[in-house]
Amino acid sequence: MKHLRLLTALWMLFMGWGIDADADDKVVQNAKETMIRATRYFHDEVARHGGYVYHYSPDLKVRWGEGLATEDQIWVQPPGTPTVGMAYLEAYSATLDREFLVAAKDAAEALAYGQLQSGGWANCVDFNPAGERVYLYRNGKGRGRNNSSLDDGQTQSALLFLIRMDGVLQFRDETIHDAAMVGLDAVLNAQFPNGGFPQSWTEPVEDRPVLKAKYPDHDWRTEGRIKNYWDMYTLNDNVCGYLAQTLIAAHETYRDERSLQALRKLGDFLILAQMPEPQPGWAQQYNPDMEPIWARKFEPPGVSGDETQEAIETLLQIAKYTGDDRYLEPIPAALDYLDRSVLPDGQLARYYELKTNRPLYMKRSGGTYSLTYDSSNLPSHYGWKTSAKIDSLRQSYEQQRAHQLVAEPFDIESLESRAEQIIKDLDRQGRWVTTASGERLVGQPKIRAGDQYISSEVFSVNLITLSTYLKTMAAALASR
Repeated sequence: MKHLRLLTALWMLFMGWGIDADADDKVVQNAKETMIRATRYFHDEVARHGGYVYHYSPDLKVRWGEGLATEDQIWVQPPGTPTVGMAYLEAYSATLDREFLVAAKDAAEALAYGQLQSGGWANCVDFNPAGERVYLYRNGKGRGRNNSSLDDGQTQSALLFLIRMDGVLQFRDETIHDAAMVGLDAVLNAQFPNGGFPQSWTEPVEDRPVLKAKYPDHDWRTEGRIKNYWDMYTLNDNVCGYLAQTLIAAHETYRDERSLQALRKLGDFLILAQMPEPQPGWAQQYNPDMEPIWARKFEPPGVSGDETQEAIETLLQIAKYTGDDRYLEPIPAALDYLDRSVLPDGQLARYYELKTNRPLYMKRSGGTYSLTYDSSNLPSHYGWKTSAKIDSLRQSYEQQRAHQLVAEPFDIESLESRAEQIIKDLDRQGRWVTTASGERLVGQPKIRAGDQYISSEVFSVNLITLSTYLKTMAAALASR
């Protein structure tokens, strides 16, 4: 699809739509200079040990990941170090300027340092051997926990970046190649026979029977809780979607058939994990009998609106890459289920009660949670509702079922306008500084409106947008 978007853009450019050669050349030059200035600041001033956290105070004296971070801590979980590293790779792809490659390589080496003995990653890396967040690293410089995590894309994002970095370096950097290979082996060994994955692992997973999802025959409110829910089959926070992206990257980079087979098995698991009628969606976690289970004390075993949409997106992705329409078969029933589950406000509930499909929430008194059907006055630390994407998912399904490659509208003027604004927003120090409007930042308490901060996510999005602009304009020039 991205190739069709580019062809559409090239055709429009070739026909002379919106072309002003002098103006374009000026914006292109300014974009390149902006990318270099921003990268020099972010790499030379913001990075610690080659890596990054989520947010920074403008003077860089305060650093936030999931909470306050020390000078020796970097974050793995997006939008941390892998997110920034991937942006550097995009900039290198657009310009072939080795300054971006050096910055990307430093980020990759930082992640390699923090790889656990179990082969994956935790949510952060602590370069202080006596630090509070240090783990049992492969390099022998750590201690303590050895839990590789798939939660929130932690291991997947680190491994995806290392795989892409390894390919760009043509597998010649021993440290990065070794980390990518060990990480890929660990992920493949963490896949259960039915194709599912746990939320975390310390060693290869156990053998379990391959079963279809079912409703529990016990009272799920009071029975069947599993303390170590992280060892169970997990979809929570798009575990499967992140894994699909990583396995596809591994197959594309190494032509590794194990990765393709694991991708197919992941699709098989999602087929198995779809609940039967009357709720043919997906839950967040399942026990070995493939029954939905509790996770944290505010995460009940309901069918999830959010994870159901993510499961559909992942199945679409797997079907597209493998060319196997079998992975499309669960989608129509799931979409129909979501249609009849939309809330009066147009959103989807995070949880729907098993069998009754009543929207299910939690109320909190002190540290105690209790189930409720009332969506007023909910705890603010969790997303109890999610935006419905049913129409766009249905459109994607219909197009893929018909094997249609549809060119998405490509607005060159809008892309150039965004590039110009990004260029304008860079300050004299080479920073993109965000002014808060009272939003809650990931991992931090709510900040006051008017407060300023520097964001790794904003940096990465801006760098990728400018890279996309440069690639588009280079393709346009080649077509003239």
